[in-house]
Amino acid sequence: MSALEVSIVIVNYNTADLIGPCLDSLGPEGSPSREIFVVDNASTDGSAEIVRDRYPKVHLSVNPVNRGFAAANNQVLPLCRGRYLYFLNPDAVLTDPGVLGEGIRFMDAHPQIGLAGTRLLHPDGSLQESVSRRYPGQKYAASEMDSLPGAIACVMGSSMFARTDLIRQLGGFDEEFVLYGEDQDLCLRVRRAGCEIGWIESASVIHHGGQSERRSAPAEVWAKKTRAERLFYRKHYRPETVVRIRKADLLKARFRLVTLTLTLPFFRGRRRAEANGKRIKYRAIWETLRSSHPKEEA
Repeated sequence: MSALEVSIVIVNYNTADLIGPCLDSLGPEGSPSREIFVVDNASTDGSAEIVRDRYPKVHLSVNPVNRGFAAANNQVLPLCRGRYLYFLNPDAVLTDPGVLGEGIRFMDAHPQIGLAGTRLLHPDGSLQESVSRRYPGQKYAASEMDSLPGAIACVMGSSMFARTDLIRQLGGFDEEFVLYGEDQDLCLRVRRAGCEIGWIESASVIHHGGQSERRSAPAEVWAKKTRAERLFYRKHYRPETVVRIRKADLLKARFRLVTLTLTLPFFRGRRRAEANGKRIKYRAIWETLRSSHPKEEA
């Protein structure tokens, strides 16, 4: 049997109110030829039942435990028959089913690109920042990123097309990354394999963002993001570079935490709430950095 055009992979966790609109936005079967995989990471809100009951043609896998974003994507990678993979978050909605065709045409027209993100929009229609030309901490590691192909460092993993053969060659996502940082790591490995990262401006997707973490406390979310950054640094930068980055991040977090704590009593209303939110953020970052891996202290 000849390969399909695209295999769509959606990892779901407690987004029962969003998974339906996400799947509906893909449009009816037809052109381009596609298959859809939904991997449910032990949701407790009925997400899996919605997919099973309303979308019988979707290939549904239900994990008994939350395996994390990377592992859940990887578990269906051997089953994908499409020439391309389309990784899509369940809190994202295609503005038009034609996004699938746009993505395929873009990848066909740019053989040097191994992975490409789409244009992401906030629910109010404003542009969401989703493209970066630098990796976290790269200003301390410029020489370690010499000769990488293309100008884009990474794109947000909420909506991205990739060449199936390439992702298989790379072994999929790195499963050490549980929720954050997987997309940055994969993009860097794609570039180190000799391919560029692209951005498909003509394909727009509305992305709500952070919906799988709605039940998590803000401090917990920032701690997870900080731990993911530490993992990225340890994996891709020299040990002495990691030490420099950690010291700089600690200094910044401490300064911001002290400043926000001292000025918080002078804020009122909305500004006070925003300042307190930032204080929680930097407290979580500070505490996570302080307890970071002993190897970083060398």
